[in-house]
Amino acid sequence: MIVPVDVSTLDTQLSTPSDRAVSALERMSGDLLVLGAGGKMGPSLVRMARRAADATQRSCRVIAVSRFSDEKVRRQLDDAGVVTLSGDLLDAQFLRSLPECENVMFMAGFKFGATGSPGATWATNAYLPGAVMNQFQGSRIVAFSTGNVYGMTDATSRGSVETDELRPVGEYAMSAVGRERIIAYFSEAQRTPTAILRLNYAVELRYGVLVDLAIKVFQNEPVSLEMGYFNCIWQADANAMALACFDLTATPSRVLNLTGPEIVSTRAVCEQFGTLMNRSVRFVGQETSNALLSDASNTLKLLGPLETSLEKMLTWTADWVSRGGENWNRPTHFEVRDGKF
Repeated sequence: MIVPVDVSTLDTQLSTPSDRAVSALERMSGDLLVLGAGGKMGPSLVRMARRAADATQRSCRVIAVSRFSDEKVRRQLDDAGVVTLSGDLLDAQFLRSLPECENVMFMAGFKFGATGSPGATWATNAYLPGAVMNQFQGSRIVAFSTGNVYGMTDATSRGSVETDELRPVGEYAMSAVGRERIIAYFSEAQRTPTAILRLNYAVELRYGVLVDLAIKVFQNEPVSLEMGYFNCIWQADANAMALACFDLTATPSRVLNLTGPEIVSTRAVCEQFGTLMNRSVRFVGQETSNALLSDASNTLKLLGPLETSLEKMLTWTADWVSRGGENWNRPTHFEVRDGKF
């Protein structure tokens, strides 16, 4: 496994296809269309898909769709052999102009700013999925959702499972439930094989909950223990698992938790960061009895174990932050408990 020591090796590592990803692309017939591919996770996912398809030596277009507000990201994808299409998915004419594809990955979503922009939140998270399901009803669709739909779970449990009652808190989580309900309706009504992935949290070295905590420790800032536990998954593993989920699409839609196998302690992680970065750690508050937690054992049973351990993630993150590695300055606000993002 490539150890990410700079941005170049990090981007390479995040897009290196695992055997799981290569097998998924080998079994996939037709092209792959990724909607909302310009965000934090999308670029590495489409590059991984392109590299996995190349490894199979089969003809397959990987098409990335986004507004591409960062033109540099679009150029990098073009250079990697990905077909890029720029436009607003909420523009009905643009959506209708997209090519028919046998496989569609739906990644578009609205989270940060959701509390202050409820209209945009629901349009993106609930209206748009219906339009996409209508447009691509003859495709297989893998759609990203979030573990926030569950609400808080007892920290002494293994976390929420896919059959648990949903108890969303706040505009973002409620609109995410709306997204899932709309997708489920169209999947069953139109017989569209679909998988819904409840993700929390994908991490790499430029953003994510581990980076947020490592920076606080490195800068000797107090760490709140109000959200005392969380889940996380290395972004390359999340990419590979998501691609493999095309094999698990079903009608009615199948729901899968996508995260790491363990419940992670905020206190323990920060203490380990303190050791790795030779820093003292300051905490404020006390752990609460519940947190946003998901149990991904069903997904891992279906697809196999992850390749990247929590220990590796912590070691890489501590080294990166200590050396002043690139940071996207996009805090996750994972500590928020009232659903207001």
